Amino acid sequence: MVDLSTTTVLAAEGGQSNFLVPNGTFFFVLLIFLIVLGVIAKWVVPPISKVLHEREAMVYKTAEDNRRAAKLRAAADADYRRVMGEARREATNVREEARAEGRKIVEEARARANAEVSTVLQHANEELGQQSRALTVELQTSVENLAANLASRVLGVDVTTRTVPVSTGQGR
Repeated sequence: MVDLSTTTVLAAEGGQSNFLVPNGTFFFVLLIFLIVLGVIAKWVVPPISKVLHEREAMVYKTAEDNRRAAKLRAAADADYRRVMGEARREATNVREEARAEGRKIVEEARARANAEVSTVLQHANEELGQQSRALTVELQTSVENLAANLASRVLGVDVTTRTVPVSTGQGR
């Protein structure tokens, strides 16, 4: 009988190794893996975790800020609409007041113009009346002279006009 320990050693030397049986390289690689895993867990993961948590907090804060900004925008929009409505009403009132004042000014100007027109017409009527009376007197004198000349020519006798007081034509 052959010793098993020597056959195992001989088999190992012959290049025939069983992959199910761990050898020293496996344990060495396992030890390095665990050391690298420990280093990563100790010094790499916490800063990355911290950055991720900060980023998550920043995203949450941004979402909250967006919601708050949306509420403020809605409130500002409502205030804007309210103020614009009031401004429109006030502008309408100012326009109506200006129109009423304009109508009042136009009516006053029209009344003054009518008064001026009536005054000018009255003066024109008085002046025309005076001119008419003066023309009437002048025409009466001229007609009397023409009538005397015509009568002198027709009759062949010199007919002179008597001094007749000239009437203003009011008695006829």
